[in-house]
Amino acid sequence: MIKSYLWKPDKEKRLSDYSPTDTCLIKSKEDVREHTSKLKEELSELQSQLFAQKQYSLLIIFQGMDCSGKDGTIRKVLSGINPQGFRAVSFKKPTEEEAAHDFLWRTHSQTPARGYITAFNRSYYEEVLITRVHGQIDKKEAKRRFELIRHFEELLAGHDTVVLKLFLHISKGFQMQKIRQRLEDPAKAWKFDPNDLAERKYWDEYQQAYEDVFNHCSDKQAPWYIVPSDNRWFRDYLVLSIITDALRKLPLAYPRMSGAAAEAAAELGVSLNH
Repeated sequence: MIKSYLWKPDKEKRLSDYSPTDTCLIKSKEDVREHTSKLKEELSELQSQLFAQKQYSLLIIFQGMDCSGKDGTIRKVLSGINPQGFRAVSFKKPTEEEAAHDFLWRTHSQTPARGYITAFNRSYYEEVLITRVHGQIDKKEAKRRFELIRHFEELLAGHDTVVLKLFLHISKGFQMQKIRQRLEDPAKAWKFDPNDLAERKYWDEYQQAYEDVFNHCSDKQAPWYIVPSDNRWFRDYLVLSIITDALRKLPLAYPRMSGAAAEAAAELGVSLNH
């Protein structure tokens, strides 16, 4: 299932080839409830090994149009893991200091150390998305930044950081539905930003900018996945599956007890057979 949502660069491929309402023929949330529970248990165990081993790290990048549910996905999918080894970082408009540095500066220091999982709500990819759509950079500069991003992700991979990039794919109609729901719900109305409506006018330009991002920056070491997100339950199930599968492929294991610790355990009469 996961492979069908992996973006493999192809000049003939379009984002419109992926349906935001797709559920991989799964009819309802009830059909995957049991498997979801098992995946969450497995993810928790894998994270424990990752944290104890301190050899690998995982960076999960969430991108998507406004109302695609980046916050909600992070909260629902990763809420069950140990918060001691997890951090979520949200990137807004660069501050004056951040804007004075290179476009990767503010994100590099937020990448996960070995043993940790970090989720980016938006990321350095905004510097080839919103900047391009609004004419702050041209095609030549975008191409240069694509190359720098590939080198940056190669650097992370060389430090044993697994990079997963997830595009939460929603339809334009679904976005408007969510905007209306925000306005009608007092508990969510505070989230409404008039700029969300202004950005909708650039929907097609963003779709094209994202396609360029996927075609230039999706490879084996840092793949992009297109996650259909009009159905929230399927979005969460697919994201959970992708993250668990990525950790499952790592040679994770709990580290052996040190010599001094083993001797202390022996003094307590504890037999170490692992």
